[in-house]
Amino acid sequence: PRPSPSLVTPATGASVWAAPTATRAAWTQVGNELGDFREYDPNLLDDPQWPCGKHKRVLIFPSYMTTVIEYVKPSDLKKDMNETFKEKFPHIRLTLSKIRSLKREIKKLAQDECGYEEPTVAMAFVYFEKLVLQGKLNKQNRKLCAGACVLLAAKIGGDLKKHEVKLLIDKLEERFRVNRRELIAFEFPVLVALEFNLHLPE
Repeated sequence: PRPSPSLVTPATGASVWAAPTATRAAWTQVGNELGDFREYDPNLLDDPQWPCGKHKRVLIFPSYMTTVIEYVKPSDLKKDMNETFKEKFPHIRLTLSKIRSLKREIKKLAQDECGYEEPTVAMAFVYFEKLVLQGKLNKQNRKLCAGACVLLAAKIGGDLKKHEVKLLIDKLEERFRVNRRELIAFEFPVLVALEFNLHLPE
C-alpha cells in the first residue's frame, strides 16, 4: 500500500496529519477495517434516516418524510447522538456534532463570504467527508483539512487567478484560525489522501 502522508508543523515539530512512521502500520489496519466505507456514499454521514439518538424517529411515507423528536435537553440529545455515531463509526476520531459544525463553517465561508456556486461547496463537502470516512481527521488537523478541502474545491471548481487564491487563503486563515504556511503545506497530503481524484460525478 501507498505510504500515508505525514506533515510536520513548523511551530511544534509535531505531526499534524498524525501519521508518523510508527503509526503507518496502524493506518493500514484502519484502512482494511473500513470495508464498506472505502466507496464514498453522499448520504452516509448526513442521511436523514441516520439515528440522532434514541429521542429521534424518522417516519417515511410515500409522499413525504417527517421527523419526530420528543422533548429532551439539547445537551443530552447531542451527547446521545455523538455516542450513537461513535458506535457506528469507531474509526472516526471526531464527533458528529464537530463534523457538522465544520461543514457549516465550510459552507458559510465558501458560499456566503466567497460567493462560490453550490457545486464548489458540494465538492469541498465530498473531499472533507472522504477524509472523515478514512479516519484521517483528528482534533489537531480538522481545521487544516477543512481549509485544504475548500482550497482544492475552489481551484477545481473555478478558474482562480493568483490574487483570488491569495484572498481565499486570507479568508481561510481568518475563518479557521490556521497558519497560512501550514494550510498551503497541508494541501498536498490531502490531495494524496484523496488519491488525486478531484473530479467528481454530478
